[in-house]
Amino acid sequence: MSRVEIPSRENTPPETHETLDAIAKRFGFFPNLYRLTAISPKTLAALVGIQTPLMKALDLKTRERIALVVSEVNGCPYCVAAHTFVALNLAKDSPEEIALARKGQSTDSKIRVIIQFAAKVAEMRGHVSEDEIACVREAGYSDAEIIEVIGLVIQFSLTNYINNVFDTDIDFPTDTLV
Repeated sequence: MSRVEIPSRENTPPETHETLDAIAKRFGFFPNLYRLTAISPKTLAALVGIQTPLMKALDLKTRERIALVVSEVNGCPYCVAAHTFVALNLAKDSPEEIALARKGQSTDSKIRVIIQFAAKVAEMRGHVSEDEIACVREAGYSDAEIIEVIGLVIQFSLTNYINNVFDTDIDFPTDTLV
């Protein structure tokens, strides 16, 4: 059970309503994470501020696989459920690839490299080796894409931390967890 009462959309600060409505349109409902974060309009704005441009980083399947492995590293069941839902329903990823991503793996060697790098960035708080960076470059990723991965790790870690601190009730289907 959540450690804080998650407000309804109507009970969030008025300046968050437009943002929450856009999020609900994307998901088809008002996810608990966003209503919880709306308790602090500044934090909601910061979260959406980092999410919006990073939604164009890499491709959706790769982003969701990074989200899954980072959420596993950070031990966030809410985000694992949310990103499993997004990976299945929006990215149209297979249950097999989702299960692999949660373990830092993929059947695609290039994606496997970037997922493992994202996991290492999260685990080591950015203190990765030159060899790990070289491996990502050798797989064909640019320095700009490496920086985007770091941004994604930070974005996903922010939501992981919010959900872990408040033990947010999972409102995404859990019957699809693999």
